[in-house]
Amino acid sequence: PQPLPYVAPVPGGLRPGDTGVPAVPRFRVNLATGPQEEADVALHVNARMDEGDAVVRNSFLGGGWGHEERDIGCCSPFQRGRYFDVSGGLGSGGAWEGGQPLFDFHHRVPAGPHVDVLEIEGDVVLSYVHF
Repeated sequence: PQPLPYVAPVPGGLRPGDTGVPAVPRFRVNLATGPQEEADVALHVNARMDEGDAVVRNSFLGGGWGHEERDIGCCSPFQRGRYFDVSGGLGSGGAWEGGQPLFDFHHRVPAGPHVDVLEIEGDVVLSYVHF
C-alpha cells in the first residue's frame, strides 16, 4: 500500500485524455495546480459514504469553491472493503469504474501542464497510481 496522504507531481502536467486512480470510504482526490494551500484545484472528488454514498465533485478556483456536482446516476461503486479501479481526468468529461461511466464533471479550467499535482487522502488503502 501507498502511504496517505499521497501527494505527487504529475510528470509534464495533466493533459486531455490522461488517467489516474483514486481510492475509498471517505476519501478525496484533487487534481491541483501545485501542492501549496493557495493552489487552485481543477477537480476535487470527495466520496462520502456517510452521506448516502455521495460522490461530490467541485473546483476550488481563486480562493473559493464552485458549484458542487453530486449526481452519479445509479449508485456509488465505493463500498467499505470492496476493491475498485477508477480512471478519468481533465478532458475526459468524467470518470469510469470497471469500464462503466461513473459520473460526469463540467470542467471549469482547461487541461494543461498547470494542473500538475495529484493528491489522494482519506480512509482508503491505495494500491497504485498510474499516469
